[in-house]
Amino acid sequence: MNSKLETLNRWVEEVAASTQPERIHWCDGSEAESDALVELMLKSGDLIELNPRTHPNCYLHRSHPSDVARVEHLTFICTENRDDAGPNNNWMAPADAHAKIDALFAGSMRGRTLYVIPYCMGPIDSPLARCGVEITDSPYVVANMRIMTRMGAAALARIEREGELREGSFVKGLHSIGELDPARRYIMHFPQDLTIKSIGSGYGGNALLGKKCHALRIASWQARGEGWLAEHMLIVGIQNPKGDIFYIAAAFPSACGKTNLAMLIPPESYRAAGWKMWTVGDDICWMTPAADGRLWAINPEAGYFGVAPGTSEKTNPNALAMLNHDAIFTNVALTGDGDPWWEGLPGTPAKDWQGRDVVLNSSGASSGPAAHPNSRFTVSARQCASWSPHAEDAHGVPISAIVFGGRREHLLPLVFEARDWTHGVLAGAAMGSETTAAATGAVGVLRRDSMAMKPFCGYNFADYFAHWLTFDQPAAALPKIFHVNWFRKGEDGKFLWPGFGDNLRVLEWIIGRCSGDEGAEETPIGNLPRTQDLNLAGLDLPHGKLEALLHVDIEGWLAEYESIGEYLASFGARMPAALLREHRRISALLAEAESETQPVGTP
Repeated sequence: MNSKLETLNRWVEEVAASTQPERIHWCDGSEAESDALVELMLKSGDLIELNPRTHPNCYLHRSHPSDVARVEHLTFICTENRDDAGPNNNWMAPADAHAKIDALFAGSMRGRTLYVIPYCMGPIDSPLARCGVEITDSPYVVANMRIMTRMGAAALARIEREGELREGSFVKGLHSIGELDPARRYIMHFPQDLTIKSIGSGYGGNALLGKKCHALRIASWQARGEGWLAEHMLIVGIQNPKGDIFYIAAAFPSACGKTNLAMLIPPESYRAAGWKMWTVGDDICWMTPAADGRLWAINPEAGYFGVAPGTSEKTNPNALAMLNHDAIFTNVALTGDGDPWWEGLPGTPAKDWQGRDVVLNSSGASSGPAAHPNSRFTVSARQCASWSPHAEDAHGVPISAIVFGGRREHLLPLVFEARDWTHGVLAGAAMGSETTAAATGAVGVLRRDSMAMKPFCGYNFADYFAHWLTFDQPAAALPKIFHVNWFRKGEDGKFLWPGFGDNLRVLEWIIGRCSGDEGAEETPIGNLPRTQDLNLAGLDLPHGKLEALLHVDIEGWLAEYESIGEYLASFGARMPAALLREHRRISALLAEAESETQPVGTP
């Protein structure tokens, strides 16, 4: 089998001549193909069948102990001009990058099968979707790409149609596990050629090239040239008792509960009143301006590649419920009955993520993590109870609000609304999280992660902010922009806000602001809800906690804006003047407020 598109055939032939595989297989995405691949991996030991009674069609994959996470220090953006990649990326000149990685690819597939994976990111008939082809020597990658993308014959047909109209219409991704040697591991992106080359890793985003490599790094470059946005955002629909659905796109750095929010279950009082939540996507959002002036969004992925540890009945029951059939688990532990296990689940593990016996201490706990902290599950999005059928709409869903957030123990209030689009872009550019002692050895060190895109933006952040600003046109009906912080702590060191399902109380105020039904108080940092603007029915929130959550510390914000100014300045002359003006405007408002005696942000 090959393609009707001669440019695709030639590329496959060129790769085969270099990598020297034993055979070539063009993936069609069929059930028969999937069954054959699973059988192949069961025989080779790449997959282990889980308990078929409790987890039918579920399998465990154990990666090499040195290959368990993204490798950002080995990830490069390869543009002709170094400044186009920006200080937010590792850069290598394209000629040097091709030479370095092509030498590693030479003969890398000897004795293996070369798989050609045609795939579509987004609904197969959507004008917002984009296509790619990944070449890999890993059947594990094929199995995961079948879940995570629209992969196979239908995708190939679209690639052939579009390829006949214009050359270079699809993203080319070349992957080999190589020798799984960290010293011979690179992930190279060539955005000007819509090309990805990754070698030396079989894990996650390093190997599933449709995910971060294509859907964010390459797509963000494409989006700038074509007038849309490729973002590291969840998409969730909030249905009120009237039946109206408001779609929100939200960006959070890691460890801030993005998947939990995407699959949120409303509090009992909200469910009784008729509120519902609909999951469109948990990780990536492509937004395009439409004729009506609004931004319409698709989730380009077809599945979830989620972090297992911490996923539990308490934190995310919707996620847990979808994992009892037709799923692939990577680097989780096993119980004695052959069920998947990770920290946060009941029961006791028998084998850890490397297949070693788990030794329990006197209290019945293992001495270290039994599941790897970055262990994963791969599952079809359709298996989620809150999955929205509108996730398959070709034109996408209309976005009413964009929400940024971070993990900040102090200063950042529970929620604030940006004054306008430019202020919202500044809020997104400034967002970040504070590190913990467990993570870094230093408490409270702020790491800015603009729009949660620091590891994923395929070009200079200053140009990226400028691109965001271009959407503010006279005829545009843009989403309102908000910032949330579920993680503010009180003087006792405990979280002030309960989080999880109760976050819907904040989202209700957000959609109320979008429809003009909710009030707010103006402050120098943006509009905040007054205490009477949040629905707290059924929530036992002790007196004073809400006031603390909504307090604006002017002195603290002056220091914050000084830090934001230093961050913006680090990108040099490319930083858009409009963003710098907005920073000066808010800094001036804060200075003026400090000089006044009346308190700001109090109810």
